[in-house]
Amino acid sequence: EVQLVESGGGLVQPGGSLRLSCAASGFTFGSYDMSWVRQAPGKGPEWVSTSNSGGGSTYYADSVKGRFTISRDNAKNTLYLQMNSLKPEDTAVYYCAAGWRLEVTSARYNYWGQGTQVTVSS
Repeated sequence: EVQLVESGGGLVQPGGSLRLSCAASGFTFGSYDMSWVRQAPGKGPEWVSTSNSGGGSTYYADSVKGRFTISRDNAKNTLYLQMNSLKPEDTAVYYCAAGWRLEVTSARYNYWGQGTQVTVSS
């Protein structure tokens, strides 16, 4: 059974930082591209970032480029998202997902954890 467990969210002030983690199990983590997706209140899911399976190639939404860094530790089956210079518009529930952008934003994608809440507010 695929399991994705996000953690690390919280309340931070604008300009602050958070590091999110995603513990994965139930599939061959090191063989999959992994992504972060977020959903803000009243809005649909938004793709944030993708790491290829080996972690050597990364991709970011324009809204977070230069501020967020995706990484992974395949030996630990864990995906990370380092978020710096946080803005109020980053407020959302953050989810990790197994696949690249086109896959995880598809309505057919159905492997989600509980997500972790990130709130950026002064």
